[in-house]
Amino acid sequence: MAHINKIGNKAMTPTTAITSLTDAHNRFGLVRIEDEQFFPEWSEGLPKITEAEKISLDVLRRRYLYHRAEGDLLEGTVMLLVVSPLLAVAGFYDPPFKIAAESSVELVLNDGEEVLRGRIDVLVLQNQLWVMVLKSKKTTLSVWSALPQALAYLMANPHLDKPVFGMLTNGDDILFIKLKRSPTPQYNLSRVFALFTSAREVYEILQILKRIGQAMSTTGVDAAPVS
Repeated sequence: MAHINKIGNKAMTPTTAITSLTDAHNRFGLVRIEDEQFFPEWSEGLPKITEAEKISLDVLRRRYLYHRAEGDLLEGTVMLLVVSPLLAVAGFYDPPFKIAAESSVELVLNDGEEVLRGRIDVLVLQNQLWVMVLKSKKTTLSVWSALPQALAYLMANPHLDKPVFGMLTNGDDILFIKLKRSPTPQYNLSRVFALFTSAREVYEILQILKRIGQAMSTTGVDAAPVS
């Protein structure tokens, strides 16, 4: 089992990569907890959204489908069309949250034998506490392909006693993660939400984001990242 000995903020090329979900499990001692009570934030107590918010989400979805109809979209376009508007409507650009774009993280494993370095696309923080990590991929890649790397980023959360959330998207699909490092590294996943399916899918995505924001505020956890 790999142990995290140091977390830093150096912007360097990764010396070691997480190549698969099995790799992430083995290196970090991660275990998936398939228990609804471990991750209720994506399915229970979801806040209502306003008509104005629904209108904003309808515009988001319509714009995305318009550009998606022309062909595959690159990661940067997915960030512009999906991730950034969602964060804005969810309130993560406003107090008490702060956004850190392309934040660098470093994890030293196995008593210094391995170093993992990378960049989180977007990190949402509240009072310097991690709330969420966001990770995007181009539309040609499955949203699941981002999971091993996202788990590594979530493991870099320096606040061992606080949970941290992740959101993965390739534009077409969105997946949420919850991870706890203490007392042992554990995580679970939401179902996959598909923007192509219906407007209701986008409404639920916003409800989950708002629910996570509320949960972090009431428990004293500060904010989150996107990649």
